[in-house]
Amino acid sequence: MKAVEYRLPQEFGKSFIVFEEKGAFFPVPWHYHPEYEFVLVTKSRGRRMVGDHIGYFDEDDLVFMGSHLPHVWINDPEFLDGKADYEASAIVIHFVYNFMGEGFFNLPELEPIKKILRLSKRGLVIKGKTRDEINALMKNMMSLNGIQRLASLFMIFDILINSNEYDLLTSPGYEETIQINGRDRFSAITEYVMKNFDREITLPEIASVANMAITTFCNFFKEHYRVTFVEYLNSVRIGYACKLLNEDDESIMEIAYSCGFNSLANFNKQFRKIKGMSPREFRKTIEG
Repeated sequence: MKAVEYRLPQEFGKSFIVFEEKGAFFPVPWHYHPEYEFVLVTKSRGRRMVGDHIGYFDEDDLVFMGSHLPHVWINDPEFLDGKADYEASAIVIHFVYNFMGEGFFNLPELEPIKKILRLSKRGLVIKGKTRDEINALMKNMMSLNGIQRLASLFMIFDILINSNEYDLLTSPGYEETIQINGRDRFSAITEYVMKNFDREITLPEIASVANMAITTFCNFFKEHYRVTFVEYLNSVRIGYACKLLNEDDESIMEIAYSCGFNSLANFNKQFRKIKGMSPREFRKTIEG
């Protein structure tokens, strides 16, 4: 079974990602990504496959996985068919190794965290009191921003390094050989978007950056990023807009155009779609 590499957009002003999956979550094939990943199932049950391990999950199941470790979560049929009494959901944390900057984990105080990161290459299912404490922190992180969210992540690390309440999932000799032929394409696409998101980027233009035909590019992008290119571009723009709304006194119209939107109406529509509120409401929340 061939693993597919996935990429997630980073948010401006955030060094790592915390998000909630809802509905028949994890509707994805066997896949991997550069990010380390915590997965907390808040509602659902089914099977999870991590490397060469196959297990079962239920509510409050918590797994920590290392970079490029193939995995997939498969909900029981009643969730996929919409026959369950409640909606499936999970909280996920993604971060890359250098999310705090190059060399950060070389600090002597962080050697215990490096050990946990090394163990995560085999996947860890976390149990007992350790699981309960980390689950509470992850659920609370959804309402936090800035340094509080970062502090919570390091509290999770602190709990984990002082515990032995976890099992390694993959067998000692497991090593998946993954061909990452598309990595140069991922880098080229990401770099181009980050440099040019404040203006119109057409599909022919970005497809040529990836050295692909338009249809091939669209299929490639949707398979690996789980969203269309336009949705990805809008998420990058809105992330930058949040940064400007937080830091600058520019008008909302000025921010809309400086983020690459060609109309205030479209900016407001996309902002509400992604953030669940208007830019004005978002600014009021920041101002308190």
